[in-house]
Amino acid sequence: MQVTLDPVFLDRFRAALGKLLIAKDDRVLCAVSGGPDSLALLLLAQQLIPDKLVAATVDHQLRPESGDEARYVQNICRALGVPHLILTPDEAICGNIQSSARAARYALLDRAADAESCRHIATAHHADDQLETMLMRLARGSGVDGLSAIRARNGRVIRPLLGFPKSELVDICARADIRPMDDPSNTNADFDRVAMRIWLAAAQHPFAADRAARSASALAEASDALVWMADMLAAERIRRESGSLVCDFSNIPKELKRRLLIRCLLELDPNLTPRGEAIERLLVDLTSGRTTTIGNIKCMGGRYWQFSDAPPRRN
Repeated sequence: MQVTLDPVFLDRFRAALGKLLIAKDDRVLCAVSGGPDSLALLLLAQQLIPDKLVAATVDHQLRPESGDEARYVQNICRALGVPHLILTPDEAICGNIQSSARAARYALLDRAADAESCRHIATAHHADDQLETMLMRLARGSGVDGLSAIRARNGRVIRPLLGFPKSELVDICARADIRPMDDPSNTNADFDRVAMRIWLAAAQHPFAADRAARSASALAEASDALVWMADMLAAERIRRESGSLVCDFSNIPKELKRRLLIRCLLELDPNLTPRGEAIERLLVDLTSGRTTTIGNIKCMGGRYWQFSDAPPRRN
């Protein structure tokens, strides 16, 4: 199959990919579901890194037609000359379907990337996804980290399409004469993202995907700067004393206190998942010099805040 893409799209994709690959010869596993977003990602990547590209489709086996859809993508990849894998979960997906499917999907992609010696996994998140994510997190009251939304790089996962709106990805598929698949879950308003997407399409609002992408990028830089500062403060101010962690929280802004507090808690219990409200209450208690517990950790306020394993509770 011979495909000719708009040089403007290719130049933008080349620039985005160049910022994300650690080395020019890195192999990339491209996640392709069969929708217009991932097919456009496949087409762009096939044009620029054909010898370093492997495609993979995760068949979650949640719908009867999912196997046929995976094979449809496989046929497209065969026509493009791109090696393709169909991945299926080891166990049936249950519980919270979206969350469980996502966890299974990334686990399968991670395993396949290792097997294929791919340094990166490319996914097709785009500018419209970024806008939806920012608004969803704003509605939940997220802070700087949450509002930085979808990162262009998260570990080995890269997202080179964040600068592309959905309309351009649909256009890429149309010009290549490739028909994307329709996933019915993308129209199920029971899912928060779909509900936000429907609202954005129907409402008169000032939000634009390109401006949201710029805001997300600025917030990501601010988040990285806070992480950098917290790293420096942690090295200077956190110490171990007789099985406890002791930290000097004096004369630093509240946001950095919050980050150091979370570091101390996770140092003692990596499985602890404190929510924002719980951290806020703990900050108030410790600032007031009180002693309290969170999970199995005893927290003592005062000049220096101390954290240790809480004694067993009495029946």
